[in-house]
This record gives sequence, structure tokens and C-alpha cells, in this order.
Amino acid sequence: MNETGNRAEGVSVADLGLEVANAYWNLSPKELQKETIERNQGKISSTGTLVVNTGEFTGRSPKDRFIVEDDNTKNTVWWGDINLKISPENFDKLHKKILNYLKDKDVFVRDAYACADPAYRLNLRVVTEYPWSNMFAYNMFLRPSEDEISNFQPEWTILCAPGLKANPEEDGTRQHNFAIINFTKKMIIIGGTGYTGEIKKGIFSVLNYLLPHEKDTLSMHCSANIGSNNDTAVFFGLSGTGKTTLSADPNRKLIGDDEHGWAKDSVFNFEGGCYAKCIDLTQEKEPQIWDAIKEGAILENIGFVGDSNVADYSDSSITENTRVSYPIYHIDNIAKPSIGTVPRNIFFLTCDAYGVLPPISKLTPGQAMYHFISGYTAKVAGTEAGITEPVTAFSACFGAPFLPLHPTKYAEMLGAKMRENDVNIWLVNTGWSGGAYGTGSRIKLKFTRAMITSALNGDLNNVEYHNHPVFGLAMPKNCPNVPDEILNPKSTWENQTSYDNQASKLAEAFNNNFEQFADNANEEILSAAPKMGVTAS
Repeated sequence: MNETGNRAEGVSVADLGLEVANAYWNLSPKELQKETIERNQGKISSTGTLVVNTGEFTGRSPKDRFIVEDDNTKNTVWWGDINLKISPENFDKLHKKILNYLKDKDVFVRDAYACADPAYRLNLRVVTEYPWSNMFAYNMFLRPSEDEISNFQPEWTILCAPGLKANPEEDGTRQHNFAIINFTKKMIIIGGTGYTGEIKKGIFSVLNYLLPHEKDTLSMHCSANIGSNNDTAVFFGLSGTGKTTLSADPNRKLIGDDEHGWAKDSVFNFEGGCYAKCIDLTQEKEPQIWDAIKEGAILENIGFVGDSNVADYSDSSITENTRVSYPIYHIDNIAKPSIGTVPRNIFFLTCDAYGVLPPISKLTPGQAMYHFISGYTAKVAGTEAGITEPVTAFSACFGAPFLPLHPTKYAEMLGAKMRENDVNIWLVNTGWSGGAYGTGSRIKLKFTRAMITSALNGDLNNVEYHNHPVFGLAMPKNCPNVPDEILNPKSTWENQTSYDNQASKLAEAFNNNFEQFADNANEEILSAAPKMGVTAS
């Protein structure tokens, strides 16, 4: 066995039960890119970016992600459609299969960590079959110094072997691909899929269990930035709500774009990079992402313009879920380290395609918990195959697929921290006004930016508010640089009765969705539900 690269003295992959041909430790991105090209596993784009195809799977496979059910997890994990059980015995069988599969092969080993705040740091050892999977781990996790690597002690291990396929009948999986978390053995095993997001989201799921359960820290699927006054802002929102765009503010430094923890005295990034969608990417729409796509980044599943090596971001022939990963230092305007203060303002972003919700409203703690658990947005007609009209979408805590604990656990932590730190939480509708999609128009980005700026500056602290009768949301009567008439959504509709009907329909959708959480929710949360049969004014 040949092991090369920077590693702690005396440490070997044999410690993990691996007998491989070559183990390459902590190679640089340039070296990993070279290995990828030499193994015919990728190409180089015109910007010097590595381009790979993740194969059969171009996205996560939620139905093939399992958690080992044992004495530690049996009564703590929120079991159901999201957190699927697998036995310790089946985990052990698949673990052994991975070790046998990697025998006499080359592997790539990465020492990394999650959580920028040293008090919560989680050391990781990532062993991958492919060099570009290891480069992804370099991009996405935090990078220890050479001195730290010389004494590195991992707490969690990830084994990623895309070429190994499970046998569902033997192994207890649904099909041949799998991603399994074992909290007792502190290990994630991935097989049958080359989609790199399984690595990233596996550790996110781990942190979503460990931090709230053991560290009294709220884990969050959000972006965060910090202003010159040392004021941190947090942005939650599902795809299409403008989270990336609105958190990328030239006047504020980016802490991170996707995963954070809210501890007693800090908000900190879990990651060391960004993993952005790049379908229909343009320099005008997303200049930060555009400029970050250079040597050291990895483009996944994109096409090229003709026979050239110029990336075609409009090409969805492989998947709509084209992606780019890059280390956070590819962005200029970042916080160093990726840590901020306790947030002063939190924004829940929603793209309400029905034109019902106000463009900005201030939430009580009960409403904040209710809307956090709901995680609402709407998918717009024409953006996905088969969607001809707006479709409501709910994802608990704006990240349901990654929550090992019940959503009310995260929501109650949010409410407690909101009170303890006197945090403002705002619901911001980046969707439609003056009617639903097809009738009204989307709220102008310049108005949304002005509302967020006003909230951050404290300009909305002393204005007059009135409550939405159906949703109970406190709507400001005026806001700097925003027309007063758009602040109350009903006033923008020509047909007031149509607005009332649409508001009732959306309220019903909220209430129907929340039924699955009601048994675990406290009275304060339940009282924040929208009221049915009320006429909006």
C-alpha cells in the first residue's frame, strides 16, 4: 500500500479497515483536477474550471438516504417519510462491501472540518473513490492548516464509493444507491451515486442532529451576512425566493450562503464554500457566482456551446440541477473568519405566486415559529415540467429533507432565541402583487431591497403597522423608497372579492399542511395559524 501527501505521522487508511493500492492524502485542488483529467473523469472549461458529470444521479435521492436506528436514535430521530430507518446489521454489511470494493483501488483522503466557530468544530475524514469528489470536499468543508493536519484527529468519517451498488434484497436499501448516517459509529457511507451533494448534505444532517440535541445551538438552512455595524442578518428561503441574490449585498460581508449555526454568542458558517445552481446563470443576474467560476471550482452536469469548451448555462439536457461548487475565498466580499454576531434581523423569504402575502411584515415569536415550521413558497408555472399554474410548496424549517429531529424542536429554539436576543423576524414576499401569477406582476427587486435595507437600518421600528385579518401579519403602512400602496396586498388588487377568495385558499393550504405538526406544537404556535372565513381589509 502506497500512501502519499500531507497527513499526521503514523496515520494510515488501514486504520479505517482499508487495503488500497494508493491513498492520496490532502492533495491540492490543482493536483486533484490533474488526477481527474488523467483518469478521463472530467474536462476543463474556458475559464479553467473542472467540469464533471455525476452520472446516473444529478441530484440527491431523498428516498435512499437512511439513518441507522439503534439505542441512540430510536427515540430521538423524527422517523417517517424524511428520516428512513435502516438496521445496524445492514449498515455493517454495506460498510464491509465498501471496504471490499475499494480493496486494491486508489482512494483520495481529505482531512477537513465543519463549523467555523472553534467551540463547535467537527473534524471530518473524507475518503473518496474519485478525485473530483475529494476536490468537492476541499471546496465545501473548512480547510485545516498544514500544522493542524499534522495532528489531525477526525471525529466523523465519510466513505464515498459511487461505483459500489447495493443489492436491495440483501442490504435493506430501496435500490442500488444509498447514503447512510450512523450516529453511533460517527460515519456516513455513500454508494451507487456520484452526486456530490450527498456528501455536503450528509454532514448538514449530522449537524442538524448534534447541535440542537447536544449543544443547545440552532442549526439553520440559510444564508447570512454582516454589516459594518457588526449586525448579522440571516436569510431563509426555498429555491426561487431570492435568498442568494438578497444576501449578496455589496454593503455587507457574506458569512455564508447555505448552512449556519446560531450559538449563544455567534452565528457561524458550517461550510468553507458554496454550492450554487447555475441553470440559466448570467453575469448580470448573479455576478458573484459568475466570477467565482474559475480554476478551483467544479461545474457539474453542464453542457458546452457547440464543440467548444465554453459552458452553456442554458443547457438543461443533462439536468435542470446544474451546479457549481467553489471555495468561499473565490468571493471577494466575505467575512473572515465566517462568523458573525447574534442576528439582529432574520428574513423569511417566500415567493407567493398567489399575490396574497404582504411584501414585508413583522412577525411575533408565535408567528415566527409557525411560519418557520411551515416553510412556505410557491412554484411558478413554467419553471418546472408539468406545472401550468402556481403550486404551493412547504418545507419545514426551510430544509425538511435534512432535519433528523422534529421541526417543532428547531422552531421552539428559534422562538426562545428570538426573545432572548430581541431579534426582529420579517416575512418578505418576493412574489406577486396586484393579482396572482398570470394577472398581477412580480414585486420589483428594487422595492424588496429597499424594504430589507429599511429593516436592517431600523427604519421600520417606529412606523405605524396594521394587521392582516387572515394571516395576522403586522404590515407597515409606509417604508422608505417603497410606494405605500403596495404594502397592503389587497389594495393592489382590482377585484377585492377575488383577493379575499385567494387569501382564504392560501390560509386553507397553510392549515392543511400544518396538521402533520399540530400534535407537537405548543399553544403559542397553534394560535399563529391563519384564520379561515375572515374577510381581509
